[in-house]
Amino acid sequence: MLPKISVITPSLNSGKFIESAILSIIDNDYKNVECLVIDGKSSDNTLDILKRYVKKIIWVSEKDKGSGDAINKGLAKATGDIISVLCADDTLEVGCLSKVAKHFMGNTSVQWIYGKCDVRNEDDVEIHKFITWYRTFWQKRYNYNILLTLDFIAQPAVFWRREVMKEMGLWENKLGIGGDYEYWLKLGAKYKPAFINETLAHYRWHSDCKSNNYFARDAKIALENSKYYSELSHHKFLLPLQYLNYFSVVGYYSLLKLLQGGKRI
Repeated sequence: MLPKISVITPSLNSGKFIESAILSIIDNDYKNVECLVIDGKSSDNTLDILKRYVKKIIWVSEKDKGSGDAINKGLAKATGDIISVLCADDTLEVGCLSKVAKHFMGNTSVQWIYGKCDVRNEDDVEIHKFITWYRTFWQKRYNYNILLTLDFIAQPAVFWRREVMKEMGLWENKLGIGGDYEYWLKLGAKYKPAFINETLAHYRWHSDCKSNNYFARDAKIALENSKYYSELSHHKFLLPLQYLNYFSVVGYYSLLKLLQGGKRI
């Protein structure tokens, strides 16, 4: 029997993109999938869209404490053998769920898997190809020391077993979306992931996305997480590289913003 895959989608006023996210899950050519949308009491047309798919998805809409809280609510509700988080403005690549399930079934010792993820704009056109190339370069060369230095694993293209979630617990709530990197560090400290050298998902880069507007804050959170797990694993020697990565990330995105005339990038 094919394993059930649960995909949790946190949402708040995501009416512009959420239908694309939902369809990429339920129309992904994989039948044993559970789509859970955890909405934070949206005031736009999100709920109207969710109601259209009431027979195909599980959804709730209630006040929460942010995206981290919404993700944890979804993780607690998920019943799948394999778990993933897909934000409301991102999408899965067609056929990716079958590839993920096949890989898990053929590699019973693997606890988590990641693949490639490109960047798309509001019109679903690929952009920022250098970012994708840079991440893919390191994704092919995984080791834990690199992960402790660079946040190179793209959140929409990561899947993990339910059993390891029971062991590791939920996401760090106060970190919000930034909790993904902390979770990869927690998983990676004990289990080496498998890499699928194919595009599994698409990250949506638009004027309102958090990575667009809060890259300096996110880089700071990533730095603090990498420092914390380096201390736990007695890898303090990585500290200079971690700071170098932090300043490189902030500098790169600041330059992008400057080239855009100070506009949201």
